[in-house]
Amino acid sequence: MNGLKIVFFTFSLLFFFSCDSENKRPVPTVLLTEPQMVNVMTDVQIMEATISYKKNVNQKTAYLKTQGFDTIFAHYGITDSIFKENVKYYNDVEPQTLIRIMDSVEVRLARMKN
Repeated sequence: MNGLKIVFFTFSLLFFFSCDSENKRPVPTVLLTEPQMVNVMTDVQIMEATISYKKNVNQKTAYLKTQGFDTIFAHYGITDSIFKENVKYYNDVEPQTLIRIMDSVEVRLARMKN
């Protein structure tokens, strides 16, 4: 019986540490702050809405996908890979922060709409 407890305890520890290590994603080389993420993501959401609208009215959107996002990222001094790395980091490591960021983006977009 003691052997079974030791095996169970060992597997429990292995499971615990394996789950914990998955959440320890390295911090991005360029880590955007929460306010910076709100700013960038607000502009990205506006660009995505513009692209979606133009698609719905049968307008070409290929140039917006490249030029539009490149312009946004250049404005903030980042690249698309830095942006994607930050979104992945916040999603995997700090999901509560990402929820706050998205809530702030939603509030900002609602204010702009009014």
